[in-house]
Amino acid sequence: MGRNIAIIGAGSWGTALSVLLANNGHQVKMWTIFKDEADMINQQREHVSKLPGVAVPEGVTCTLDVEEALKDSEAVVMVVPSHTIRSSAKGISKFIDKGKLVISCSKGIEEGTGLRLSQVISQEIPQAQVAVLCGPSHAEEVGRGVPTTVVSACESKETAEFIQDIFMSPRFRVYTNPDVVGVELGAALKNVIALCAGISDGLGFGDNTKAALMTRGMAEISRLGVAMGAKPQTFAGLTGIGDLIVTCTSMHSRNRRAGILIGQGKSMQEAIDEVKMVVEGVTTAKAAYELSTKMNISMPITSEAYEVLFNGKSAKQAVMDLMMRNKKHEIEETAVLGSW
Repeated sequence: MGRNIAIIGAGSWGTALSVLLANNGHQVKMWTIFKDEADMINQQREHVSKLPGVAVPEGVTCTLDVEEALKDSEAVVMVVPSHTIRSSAKGISKFIDKGKLVISCSKGIEEGTGLRLSQVISQEIPQAQVAVLCGPSHAEEVGRGVPTTVVSACESKETAEFIQDIFMSPRFRVYTNPDVVGVELGAALKNVIALCAGISDGLGFGDNTKAALMTRGMAEISRLGVAMGAKPQTFAGLTGIGDLIVTCTSMHSRNRRAGILIGQGKSMQEAIDEVKMVVEGVTTAKAAYELSTKMNISMPITSEAYEVLFNGKSAKQAVMDLMMRNKKHEIEETAVLGSW
């Protein structure tokens, strides 16, 4: 049975999910603050600038009126950049009825508070039921129907399965997981490691270096995650190692692309300007660094990323400092991954 779905945000990911949901038989209303974006989707049936070549079905409309987008919706999908999640949630709160499902599809950690995005949404829309949908899923591929698997995370099994039902298709497989903390943290923190993987590529290093960054990066992601209440096995899943693999290895990844430019000698701002899209790993690096410091969790790669991004440290020096750290025993540092 088709549902009425509202999507808050009409960028590449919002458009890709709109296409998926419409093809699943749902009626989709997208909301954006940009008139040219709404006109482009409604008239050209394509997001020409952010998702070129992907046809937007007739079951999708885009509006500048957020109340209109939310009217009669059975679920609300939030796909705005992480730094606008709070203001966006606050802006729509008065139109959200008690118990309405709000699904966070954005990835990040709020700067300053260290809160996960579902926590931010819950603070601003306390009457809503909040869940998460994420995993290794580039918008460019989801929009074209490339087989993809993601995770629906909610403490309520019934809600997680409802999300599974509306999104699932022969090209989009959805698993459920009650570990919202682990799912969100894995999906957010991997963007920092992807930035570092890009920097490594930009410096001209090879596959050995990237494999080390990804493996050791996952070790520190899981350390912080478990300290914050996540289940260790979640980091071995789609929103952990799965999301890490796709983001560190693909040129679809804006985080990796920005990292390549930084490794080639450009400043953080120059890299962001050239990518022309939100680079979530930059904000998340700062938030993760602050969390690791506050909680006294060892995250050496994240710490070096913070120094390169915000304190002007040379990327080459950061790599050297990582390589010359005190000798360690691998299993002790990654034991959290083997403890389930």
